[in-house]
Amino acid sequence: MFGNTLKTLRLASGYNLKELAQQLGIDPSLLSRIERDERTATEQQVKTMAHLLKTPTADLLKTWLADKVASVLNPYPSLAPEVLAVMESRIEYLQGPKSVESLPVSKALKKQLQHIDTLQMQWQESKPSKGVQLQKLNESFAVEYTYESNRIEGCTLSLQETYLVIHEGLTISGKTMQEHLEAINHDEAIEFVTDLVNRKLELNEYRLKQIHHLVLKGIDRKNAGVYRQVPVRIGGSSHLPPEPYLVPKLMEDLFLFYEKEKLQMHPVLLAAEMHERLVTIHPFIDGNGRTARLLMNLILLRHGYEIAILKGNVKSRMAYYKALEAVQVDANTAPFYELITNAVKQSLEEHLKLV
Repeated sequence: MFGNTLKTLRLASGYNLKELAQQLGIDPSLLSRIERDERTATEQQVKTMAHLLKTPTADLLKTWLADKVASVLNPYPSLAPEVLAVMESRIEYLQGPKSVESLPVSKALKKQLQHIDTLQMQWQESKPSKGVQLQKLNESFAVEYTYESNRIEGCTLSLQETYLVIHEGLTISGKTMQEHLEAINHDEAIEFVTDLVNRKLELNEYRLKQIHHLVLKGIDRKNAGVYRQVPVRIGGSSHLPPEPYLVPKLMEDLFLFYEKEKLQMHPVLLAAEMHERLVTIHPFIDGNGRTARLLMNLILLRHGYEIAILKGNVKSRMAYYKALEAVQVDANTAPFYELITNAVKQSLEEHLKLV
């Protein structure tokens, strides 16, 4: 389909194979194979072709993407209608008009957010400005956060073992090297996020990739901080993450959403939205959950809240997964908003008790 369209446009523009290939900076034999649909052009090549052949870039990209989607679905003809319906639903949610509008908030949620903001003001008034008390407080919550976030992903280190690995440099007998690295890496990622907040540095794709790189450092060097290049499935979930070639555009749109909403949406809801949308796009091979929770807490910290800890016990983990799936499958944000607001509220209450 794409090859035939390209050939028709080339002939209509008066180019022969050699001339167009030279303009594209590729071998004529490669261009010939692209026209025969034996090879796939890159996105940049498609954009250059559109410019040279004086055709709308969007039109040529649509044809190119249609071929890519068709090639992915070709081995699964019976599933194609269902997969396309799921893709349409999720892309509409992530890219459509609703993705750049402030989302509706129920009266109950507004009341909860008002209570949270009262707690946040109380915390800002009573928060130690510096000293050992603040240092110990931050250290305690960082260790608990690392323990619970890694626990959600299956890490078996206990809270005490997590502390000993991070702060004493101990090796825990019977635990894997990966579990040790997960604890150390996550603690470094918290420090990095805190530093971004303290230095008031902008949140963007580059810094998100830096956070992910820290999460997977020493565990998966090849994929640390790099968007996935292969399709993935999430075990036990009905949500099917988008194909890898959609990821860069979806991530670009995610940060466009952030830039538009960061001064309009309530910070707690913005943190929840960025968390859920990142997990839904699932841009990385591994470490998406930990990275999404770090992203959420970066936004919370930037607005004067404290680290919100989602628990990793079986009951809490299942509630977390179900709340995410309610958004991903049914576009129902209420359970996830409730989960995150409760975590933020609990964090502030615990901080206030300790001071």
